[in-house]
Amino acid sequence: VPVLFKQPLENKEMEEGKSVSLRCELTKADATVVWKKGEATLQASAKYEMKQKGTVAELVIHNAEPEDA
Repeated sequence: VPVLFKQPLENKEMEEGKSVSLRCELTKADATVVWKKGEATLQASAKYEMKQKGTVAELVIHNAEPEDA
């Protein structure tokens, strides 16, 4: 059975230099989630924090900049 989005990502506005959190809900708990910006796969770092608990996957972007859009 394929994993689907129960709750897709929503656009967020944020203030430059602040942190922003993007969340989505999946139909299957602990499914593998890959976060991408265009074709580039994001890796966990001081800037990007990836969290997942059950069916909810979250990407936190620290010190957000216009280029993070």
